[in-house]
Amino acid sequence: MTNLNNSELKERERNNWSSAAAGWRRRDELLRKGAAPVTERMLELSGISVGSHLLDIASGTGEPSITAAQIVGKTGSVLGTDLVDEMLAVARDKAVQAALDNIEFRCLDAETLDFDVDSFDAVTIRWGLMFMPEPQACLTAAHKALKQGGRISLACWAAPEKNPFVGVLLKTLSKYMDVPTPPPGTPGIFAFADPTRLEDVMAVSGFKNIKLEEMAIDVVEVEDGRAYWETISDLAAPVMALVDQLDKSARANYVNEVISAADAMKQGATLRMKGVTWIASADK
Repeated sequence: MTNLNNSELKERERNNWSSAAAGWRRRDELLRKGAAPVTERMLELSGISVGSHLLDIASGTGEPSITAAQIVGKTGSVLGTDLVDEMLAVARDKAVQAALDNIEFRCLDAETLDFDVDSFDAVTIRWGLMFMPEPQACLTAAHKALKQGGRISLACWAAPEKNPFVGVLLKTLSKYMDVPTPPPGTPGIFAFADPTRLEDVMAVSGFKNIKLEEMAIDVVEVEDGRAYWETISDLAAPVMALVDQLDKSARANYVNEVISAADAMKQGATLRMKGVTWIASADK
């Protein structure tokens, strides 16, 4: 069992991701490009169209909220929520730059959302559910907020071995420290790697016609191993929290080893670090 209660786990996630907000701002274009196939598929599965009203939970720096706002148009609306206001500051700036006036971002705890019944046509959660101590509370709130017949679509990373974009970090780190294995049910990047757990929590939260599909993407495409390290160290907040525990010498050795391992994966002119995600969809 973890020695942190849910409140402490939540605070840990808030601190990790608030510290990464500047890095996510720097890498926004790269991230958006890598995640675009997932964003597009999630929005397709959500069933939104012109005039729809969407709730995007765990919006982070603004996707799929911003893409969705362009789909629903002026007669529709998008509300993006996130636990970390530093991330939402990036999203708000991007919405202004895109001249979108049908989108709003609010700093809210996804596990305590309390919208009126039948408020939204669709809900999306892209790579956020797995970081929640009580994901069922979030999904139950989302189910309540949906109109009858409304749709939810969400993404959670599959097994570590299918995700070298972060797996290389963790595998290499295990040579330098005992990387903690989270107890079952503990929040983390691979908390829903098991598709059965993902299906079960959706079903218990009231959703029906649950369908899961796998999608492989190039999470980041960069020049080489060093560019990969510079990029991923900006993005992978939970892993960097562990790396920062290494002493100066060990950290330098670790970084060099990660760079070498990433370079070994290079094929052709660029280094494409791959990932595999579950995309789940269901009806209210």
